[in-house]
Amino acid sequence: MKIGIDIRCLSDGKRTGVEEYTINLLDNIFELDKKNQYVLFLNSWRKSHFDERIFSQHKNVTVKCFNIPNKLLNFCFWYLRWPNVDKLLGGVDIFFMPNINFIALSDQAKLVLTIHDLSYEIFPETFSAKRRAWHSFINPRSLCRRADQIIAVSDSTKSDIISNFGIAEQKIKRIHNGISDEIQKLDRNDPKLMEVKEKYHLPFNFIFYLGTVEPRKNIPALVRAFDHLKSSHDPNLEKYKLVIAGGKGWKTDSILETMRNAKFTKDIIFTSCITNQDKAAVYTLATLFVYPSLFEGFGIPVLEAMRCGVPVITSNCSSLPEVVDQGGIMIDPDKPDELHVAMKEVLTNREFHSELSARALKQSIRFNWRTSARHTLAIFEKFNC
Repeated sequence: MKIGIDIRCLSDGKRTGVEEYTINLLDNIFELDKKNQYVLFLNSWRKSHFDERIFSQHKNVTVKCFNIPNKLLNFCFWYLRWPNVDKLLGGVDIFFMPNINFIALSDQAKLVLTIHDLSYEIFPETFSAKRRAWHSFINPRSLCRRADQIIAVSDSTKSDIISNFGIAEQKIKRIHNGISDEIQKLDRNDPKLMEVKEKYHLPFNFIFYLGTVEPRKNIPALVRAFDHLKSSHDPNLEKYKLVIAGGKGWKTDSILETMRNAKFTKDIIFTSCITNQDKAAVYTLATLFVYPSLFEGFGIPVLEAMRCGVPVITSNCSSLPEVVDQGGIMIDPDKPDELHVAMKEVLTNREFHSELSARALKQSIRFNWRTSARHTLAIFEKFNC
């Protein structure tokens, strides 16, 4: 078979959730499958930041890069339903989209589509007007109906697709995300830890959040809980700082203002970029990972923290209970008091902290990209007539 894959999400060189999913899933698929031919579709008017060396060791994989202005191409896809990407790639049996995007395909190509979440449908108020318009023009409902097979990254997302878009259950396959092999707990004597600590100016004791800075992540609730924690003047808690890391998303200004206006703002450290190579070290250095998101299709940062043996506090909604199960503490994201109490318990009870660390590591082992790749390959093979 000849399989086309949309990798436009990699053109900016970012490594947020969708990019992590795409790179890790594809790398494992290419490791497993040496018989099918893969053609990767990339478009970038300006110079692409995608490093083609990522997949260069796979002999059955080629990248076709086009230099069409994105706005023009998206308009043609949306309004003219042209050009057909499968034809641009020389004809493919299957076209796989690891994320929603503008697209036009001929009837000859089977479409396999991954849906990560429906946050834009369920929490539209947390998106900017520009992002809401983008989703409206893409029309995920229509894209799901066109798809021959949909991959949902969690049972929660699968349920949302069925209830919001009216898609038949048998058309959707739940395949959990995995976790990169690069994410592992480092030995406390590893010199990398001190190197990373100095690089990002990290304190010795800190509570950690990693994720896009946007309203859906509920960062103000974490800041308020941290203020409450520090206000107790408990000598066991005075040493802790709050480190918030992640790229800026939309509606960021008010979140940053909340940090600046916090009572203990001097104890809040914001860093916008932690490289993929440094993440495991930062997780290992953290005393506690807190992720009070209002809605997640999966929640890769939570899984990464667990793999590094960091006690995790996260929300009890959407997909997060699937990922965390007994491996962490789940709280109501709308109740900062619950978050404050949970944080205090983990930070002041050493035995409980150690227990949570062990549980987190045990739970994280259930998820790996090789299994995700095998299940995805099985879907491709289903269309091999």
